[in-house]
Amino acid sequence: MISKKMEKALNEQVNAELFSAYLYLSMEAYFKSLNLNGFSNWMRVQTQEEITHAMKIYEFIDERGGRITLKAIDGPDTEWDSPLEVFKAVYEHEQKVTSLINDLVNLAIEEKDHATNTFLQWFVNEQVEEEASADQVVQQLKMMEKAPGGLFLLDRELAQRVFTPPAAEGA
Repeated sequence: MISKKMEKALNEQVNAELFSAYLYLSMEAYFKSLNLNGFSNWMRVQTQEEITHAMKIYEFIDERGGRITLKAIDGPDTEWDSPLEVFKAVYEHEQKVTSLINDLVNLAIEEKDHATNTFLQWFVNEQVEEEASADQVVQQLKMMEKAPGGLFLLDRELAQRVFTPPAAEGA
């Protein structure tokens, strides 16, 4: 059985993950409006990942005998000044999510909830990858500020990204 405090915190994280999906969907729409289909694809894959993250937590709450409570999702930004500004926002957002995950781990430790702590380690590792992926695009976009033609090469590269659902636990 999961504590009420942990249940509440995990429900808040479900909301945060769904907000992330909503934010990335908004960013996808922005890139579609610029005809940057590779950038748009990157955001679509990111949206799918965030929904998967939300559902992992959702299922975990249920498996631990908790009550899932969904709340309204805030509206995301819809306008940015450039692809670089979008990816800077992605990187900052992923840093915020990392902080939220770390807070959950700290709570699990405080509550002596070993099952939740173990479960959250997947997210800790995932956030390392999420931040690195966003930062890589930020750094590439910064390098091509004086060579805007590189934007189209990066767009072509980002079009290759595909969604790969996480492997089943213990597989």
